[in-house]
Amino acid sequence: MDDAEGCSFCEVPEDPAMLQPVTAGKAEEDETVEPEWRQEVNRRLQQYRARRRGAAIDETQTDLPFREPPKPAREQQIEIPERPQPRPVAKIAPRVRGMERMEIRIQPELDFSPAPGERARPQTALVPVATLAERRNAGALDALFILLTCAAFAGLFIGLLRSMGGEIPFDKMDAIICIPVAYLFYSLYFLVFTVFAGTTPGMQFSGLAVVRLDGHLPDTGQLLWRGFGYMLSGATLMLGFLWASWDEDTFTWQDRISQTYVTSTNPLTDPDPIEITPRQRFRTHR
Repeated sequence: MDDAEGCSFCEVPEDPAMLQPVTAGKAEEDETVEPEWRQEVNRRLQQYRARRRGAAIDETQTDLPFREPPKPAREQQIEIPERPQPRPVAKIAPRVRGMERMEIRIQPELDFSPAPGERARPQTALVPVATLAERRNAGALDALFILLTCAAFAGLFIGLLRSMGGEIPFDKMDAIICIPVAYLFYSLYFLVFTVFAGTTPGMQFSGLAVVRLDGHLPDTGQLLWRGFGYMLSGATLMLGFLWASWDEDTFTWQDRISQTYVTSTNPLTDPDPIEITPRQRFRTHR
């Protein structure tokens, strides 16, 4: 916008004739007007068409549609599935229940009666249980034999010490030691005679025998359990023997433990096997 003699870009001297105002948009209007040669060609073309067809037809060249107009989008039909109708539910008449009775027991009843077969009992009346009097007599004889045995061993031991010039002072400690020694003699007496002889010497003198519940002689296993029962009864201050006083079958602890009992009759014996000769065996086979 400053006063200059020439253009600052092309260095052309300023010409006042060139500086004329130009109206904006004039060039665009000039370009829209058809040139004369095109108007002449168009006029002659119309005359030619008029001679050929006999009438003037205003057929101007239309624009060529290079671009196809956008086609309207096809309407997509979305099928909505029909909602299935619920099946009619048949009404069921409610059942009329009768009156039911239910008993609830919070605490069960306690049955103290013994079940059948719970306790071992003699299985035959041919071999009854010996009475308490008979067994007391046999027990008294066994106690006498044990005391005699203890006295014999004590006298032998004291005699040996005196022969060697020694003395045995007897005080409270000696009395306490005599108790387990006496129990040892008692256990050996009943265990040895019961296992190896079946009965004690006092039972043999009283005519008593030890049998099983079926009346037959016991086996070695039962005799061992009976010997253990004697030891248990002696360890509890003869409580196992006193148990027979209120037992319903007058059984002691050793009787219950070994499934045996004491009887005053002869035990049952197994029948002798029948000998079959070879001739009889052949006939039996035939």
